[in-house]
Amino acid sequence: MSHSVTAPEGVSVHPMALLETPHVGAGSRIWAFAHVLPGARIGRDANICDHVFIENDVVLGDRVTVKSGVQLWDGVRIEDDVFVGPNVTFSNDPFPRSKQRPERFVQTRVRAGASIGSGATIRPGVTIGPGALVSDGAVVTRDVPPNAIVAGNPAYITGYADTPEVPLHGAGITASQAGQGAQAVPELHVRGACLHRMPKIVDLRGALSFGETGAHLPFTPERFFMVYDVPSREVRGEHAHRACHQFLVCVKGSLGIVLDDGERRDQITLDSPQLGLHIPPMVWGIQYQFSPDAVLLVLASHRYEAEDYIRNYDDFQAAVRAGQPGSPA
Repeated sequence: MSHSVTAPEGVSVHPMALLETPHVGAGSRIWAFAHVLPGARIGRDANICDHVFIENDVVLGDRVTVKSGVQLWDGVRIEDDVFVGPNVTFSNDPFPRSKQRPERFVQTRVRAGASIGSGATIRPGVTIGPGALVSDGAVVTRDVPPNAIVAGNPAYITGYADTPEVPLHGAGITASQAGQGAQAVPELHVRGACLHRMPKIVDLRGALSFGETGAHLPFTPERFFMVYDVPSREVRGEHAHRACHQFLVCVKGSLGIVLDDGERRDQITLDSPQLGLHIPPMVWGIQYQFSPDAVLLVLASHRYEAEDYIRNYDDFQAAVRAGQPGSPA
C-alpha cells in the first residue's frame, strides 16, 4: 500500500500530493496530486507541478521544473536546470508488451540546461544534449546535439540556442563597403575563427575567385575535400580538431555553420565563393541546412589523422577547460 513519507526538511509538499521517497533536496516543492514513488531521487530547488507521476528508477537534478501532466518512467535521468513543459511524454520501452516487463528499461537522458516544450514526445533511449531546446509538439526519435533547437515529427534541427547569427548575405560586403576590402567582413565571437573576403574577377568569359597562401589562407594546405549531395536536414561535422586548421568555402549553393569555442558561439551562412571561413584548432564546428545544390570545399592544414579529432562535446569542453594544446587562449 502506498504511503507518504515525512517531508524532508526544507521541502514543501502539498497536502494532496503523495510523496513516497525521502530523497528530495531542500527547497523543492511537490504540488497537488503529484505522486513520487519510493525509489525516485529529486535534487534541490525542484518544482514538481500538479498531476506529475515519477516512477522509482528516476533521477532529477537540482533546479528542475516539471510542469503538469508529465510522467517520468523508470530509466529517465534529468540533469540540473532542465525545464520539462506541460504534458511532455516520455517512453522507456521501444517494444512494449502488456504484462511483459523487461529486465531493464532503456535509459533516457536530458542533459543540463535543456528545455522541452509542451506536448513533445521523447522516444526511449535518446539523449537531449546540454542547453538544447525541444520545441512544442516535437517527436524526438534520435539524440539531440548540445544547444540544438529541434522541431517537427520526426524532430530535426532548425537552429542553435544562444548562437548569434553573423549578419552576412552573399559575399557579406555591400557596395559602399567594397573599397574597405577584407576589413569590412564582420568579426566573429569565437576566438581564433575568422572570415575572409575572397577576390572576384569578372569578364565576358565569366567569374573567377581565388585564394593565396598568406594573403587569404592562414596556412599551407596538406589536404582538401568536398562535401555535396547532403540532405538539407542532415547535420555534418560535430567535432573539433586538436591541431588541424580548416578553411571553408561554399563554391555553390548555401549552408549554415555553427562554431563553438567552449564559451562563445557563432552561426554563419556561407552562400558565396567570395567568402572564406578559417576554423582554427580546438573550435567545435557544425555544418547543417545544406541547400540541395550546395558544394562545400574544405582545405585542411594536416592530412587525415583520426587521433586529431574530438568527436564528443563533453570531451571537447573538458579539453578546453584543461587548456590542451590548440585551445583558445
